[in-house]
Amino acid sequence: MGGISANKPILPLITGPMMPGSYRGERLGACTDCRNNWGKYRAGQIDMEDISAINEELAPTIGTCGVMGTASTMACITAALGMMPLKGASVPAVSAARLRIAEETGKNAVAAALDKRTPQGILAKVNFLNAITVLQAIGGSTNAVVHLMAMINRHPDLYGKITLDDFDEIGRRTPMIVDLKPSGDNYMNDFNNAGGMIALLHTLRPLLGLEAMTITGQTLRQVLDATPFKTFPFSSQIIRPLEDPIYDNASLVVLRGNLALAGSIMKASASKNRDLLCHSGAAVVFENTTDLALRIDSPHLAVTPTSVLVLKNIGPIGNPGMPEAGMIPIPRKLASQGVTDMLRISDGRMSGTADGTIVLHVSPESAQVGSALGVVQNGDVISCNVEKRTLHLEVTDNEIKRRWDEKQAEPEDGLPKQRQTKRPITKRGYRQLYEQHVNQTHRGADLDFLTAEGLPSI
Repeated sequence: MGGISANKPILPLITGPMMPGSYRGERLGACTDCRNNWGKYRAGQIDMEDISAINEELAPTIGTCGVMGTASTMACITAALGMMPLKGASVPAVSAARLRIAEETGKNAVAAALDKRTPQGILAKVNFLNAITVLQAIGGSTNAVVHLMAMINRHPDLYGKITLDDFDEIGRRTPMIVDLKPSGDNYMNDFNNAGGMIALLHTLRPLLGLEAMTITGQTLRQVLDATPFKTFPFSSQIIRPLEDPIYDNASLVVLRGNLALAGSIMKASASKNRDLLCHSGAAVVFENTTDLALRIDSPHLAVTPTSVLVLKNIGPIGNPGMPEAGMIPIPRKLASQGVTDMLRISDGRMSGTADGTIVLHVSPESAQVGSALGVVQNGDVISCNVEKRTLHLEVTDNEIKRRWDEKQAEPEDGLPKQRQTKRPITKRGYRQLYEQHVNQTHRGADLDFLTAEGLPSI
């Protein structure tokens, strides 16, 4: 984002993913296996000795998360944008190949500076469409949607020209072909050993805009022609052919309805219970993260496996800052019964390493006056249909307005702190600046005065 705004030559050089660990002969990696094993511990399926031993193996080397989390997703996307060496996206942090990638990056940096290759000059619409295609093919992090929208809207030639509709349209024609956790079974070192981004881009070649420029001064077509790849059995297990995908299409989907008028995101490929991809259930509502922490494991929580868990006030303004709190844990009373997934909805983010049937980035967020999410109540029926791309609160528009009128009129002084939803108005400092100027998630959750459009003239 900063590089696009400043429009100076930039070349990312990343750390690389960590290697997987092992516990009792089973490979482990941060942080998908961390979350899944913690879920087993909360359900009483493993004990403290197990979880302690597992914890020691989750991050056995330096590096970013060893699955297709946000760091690895953004590395793959940066390579797909044409801004870094293709091998740089997947080589493990502990590999000697990192030194060679650093040398290549330095060489490219000097050439880019001499030739004045700037982000705005390199990155066209086709580059971002290629990046979105890769995002769908790898089953990447939902965080990438926010990051890409923020980058796009910093670019003076692209502001407003790519929207969530493009993510969904590309998803419908792009199968998920990379078999990595959390949507698959393997790890980033497997992706690297299977050929990494070179193998992936050759496989996706029919779906890509090969005229896209890269930081090297070559087009993507020229880069791929100069790095031929011949597949082999292990490679085709990790990076599947287009005709034999892990998930037929749209690993990430955009859902809309009265509950998300401007859109919301779900990583459908990471659902643990595909029946929930078309589901209606009664809402169990948590007003904020404090409320969630205090009640989620209560034996008295009125919740069933068909309930829809709703967490408010973790959006850009509501928290503020939009934390990775959207992976609402399964209530302990249900986890102990073997429930591993439920439909969950929030206006926040979640880690790219997380899985489950989870709707995120609901826009407008619950802190926005008039948003349906802001007035969802316990017992309200919520319907989600991934095939139809809908997310609907079964409440009339008039009722939503009535609830907001009531909410704004009632004082909250008598409520417990965790149930209060109105925040004191910030009158100074960075927080005031942020709350006044951060835009909604479907636009990138960026400060409006930093976008290419900037502030309106006064």
